[in-house]
Amino acid sequence: MDNFQIETAQNISIQQNVAGIGERILAFIVDLVILIAYNVFSFLIIAGIKEDNGSLMMYYLVLGLPTFLYYLMWETFWDGRTPGKALLKIRVVRKDGSRPQFSNFLIRWLLRIIDISLTSGGLAVVTILLNGKGQRLGDIAAGTTVISEKQTIGIENSLGVDLPENYQPKYPQVTILSDSDIQEVKNLYQQARRAGQHHIILSLSKKLTELMDVTSDEKPLDFVQRVINDYNYFTRH
Repeated sequence: MDNFQIETAQNISIQQNVAGIGERILAFIVDLVILIAYNVFSFLIIAGIKEDNGSLMMYYLVLGLPTFLYYLMWETFWDGRTPGKALLKIRVVRKDGSRPQFSNFLIRWLLRIIDISLTSGGLAVVTILLNGKGQRLGDIAAGTTVISEKQTIGIENSLGVDLPENYQPKYPQVTILSDSDIQEVKNLYQQARRAGQHHIILSLSKKLTELMDVTSDEKPLDFVQRVINDYNYFTRH
């Protein structure tokens, strides 16, 4: 899984976990199955209706709208997700990690015609692989990307962190915090980094400076990580 750094207006660096091409293809297949099932169901309904050609045309238009607007409506009203994306735990976000506007969703939806429909998805796959930021043409034009929200479980999810032997702590005031405090800070910090929620990291930084009664000249992202590291250092020594 690729990742890339973004710099927010608050000068916070956020690492986005880009959704893998395999995840996006599987999500597309899930959505395709849903669309096929809906179309078959719609066809059976229309086949059982005995009306004139004009009325049947209206039924086709009405029942065809959900298929036509499927991606645009789901992503707009379900926080950048379709059922397929939700199942694979991926979603559409802006490059700064924030929620896209309707105009962003509209642009990437319109360009599906070129990315996916006319090229059977080939152009989208090539663009995503070459771009390195999880973007097909529609994403590039809309300023969006698709990220993975899967959480990786490992040593980084525990209280302890690996520190270099020559590590120099900066904030001895961290000892006023408890293990549960640091665990909560670390959980919030890691979740916010994965989701690109820079406002949470900014709030964490402000709260920690108040609790520890310190002034930091570091970026909020670096400061919170420093507090976690310093706490581990002092509790081990």
